[in-house]
Amino acid sequence: MGKNKLKKFSEMKSLDFVFQYPWAELNRLGGFPLKGKWADFFGNDNPITLELGCGKGEYTVGLARRFPDRNFIGIDIKGARMWTGAKQAEALGLKNVAFLRTDIELISNFFTAGEVSEIWITFPDPQMQKPRKRLTATRMLSLYASILSPSGIINLKTDSPFLYAYTSLLLSHNEITPISRTDDLHNPENSSMFPAALTEIRTHYEQQWLSRGLTIKYISFQLPGSRSLEEPAGAEDIPRDTYRSYSRGVIQGNIQPTDQK
Repeated sequence: MGKNKLKKFSEMKSLDFVFQYPWAELNRLGGFPLKGKWADFFGNDNPITLELGCGKGEYTVGLARRFPDRNFIGIDIKGARMWTGAKQAEALGLKNVAFLRTDIELISNFFTAGEVSEIWITFPDPQMQKPRKRLTATRMLSLYASILSPSGIINLKTDSPFLYAYTSLLLSHNEITPISRTDDLHNPENSSMFPAALTEIRTHYEQQWLSRGLTIKYISFQLPGSRSLEEPAGAEDIPRDTYRSYSRGVIQGNIQPTDQK
């Protein structure tokens, strides 16, 4: 591990709103002490929003600044990225922010049933070859259902046509009507249809994709209570995101792989 990463990890240990619990640590300590007690940590019982795969924490910090009457927790396994958001939250003096370094698949170890009001999934790897690892796969949605309140909302922002199509197909197959959706969030014609925070807060990757001519897709939905979800038939037929098979300079529909330099 490079010295810069070691320095970041060391700095994060000094921040009382950053919790580092990969599986080994969680197992060693026999559980997470704040499970079911996040209200004690924040000092209030305001609604809790999670950002899964938070990366540099742009959404976690951005939302926390705009909505001081809610609490926000960014979750990611990569601490060197998370450091950026954590240091920004510290500099801004935000008291409604926390970061949790762990695997997303472990989240039921950190929250009790109904403790979370909203989930944001921002620009995840679409996992085109690994269906079980998609953050909107039924296996993952079941995990979210175990911690979400009955009226809890899941939001997905993605540059991936594949993941957007897959998630839309999954919802349709399970008779879930999206709350809102668009395949071109930043189209000026859509500006009045969505809250300002949805378009104004942009992650590092979102800005990259926009600068390269890709459209951003968004879909929000609620899970249907205790009913089990099924994976949709035909998901394997969804066209793959060809630009992800090459360098990030290759944009689907604009530059062919043979044009790479």
